[in-house]
Amino acid sequence: MIVMNINVSRVDKSALYDGKNGKYLSLTLHENKNGTDKFGNHGFVSQDVGKERRMKGEKGPILGNFKHVGGYMKQAGGNATSADKFTDEDPNDDIPF
Repeated sequence: MIVMNINVSRVDKSALYDGKNGKYLSLTLHENKNGTDKFGNHGFVSQDVGKERRMKGEKGPILGNFKHVGGYMKQAGGNATSADKFTDEDPNDDIPF
């Protein structure tokens, strides 16, 4: 499970868009390359401002942070990578079942 904290006062309302079932907000999760930060966050959340604005070099506002909870990061090496998987298996558990 991933838990996010979003500061809604930072949302760029001009980047909200209408969809079939209401108004939508697109978010992007950016994982920390070194696992967690000093607060235990695994990354931050930014708002997507759309392709046209991105192509002009504009970046969406950072809205908050996120953490993986209720499980463990399964890593091949010492640092988290995009290939890492989140699992419920405790890497320190020697029990074979």
